[in-house]
Amino acid sequence: MIAEKKEAIRLSELPTGAKAVIHSHDESDFQLTLMEMGCIPGEPVWVEMIAPLGDPLAIQIAGYYLSLRKKDADRIWVTLK
Repeated sequence: MIAEKKEAIRLSELPTGAKAVIHSHDESDFQLTLMEMGCIPGEPVWVEMIAPLGDPLAIQIAGYYLSLRKKDADRIWVTLK
């Protein structure tokens, strides 16, 4: 059985209703804050809704809803579930 290689994409690129798993973060001062909010590698994430102009977006992670700016969601890499 061959393992399927999944490509990581930015969280901000996911459409509404998409489910993924956090892969990693870009290096930044905000990285620790993201992890404190539950955006930990290996954690499932679901895009609940995206504002009409694309910013902010609401995600469901670690059992709660979190609103993120698009620029912050750009720093989170995910793989599709």
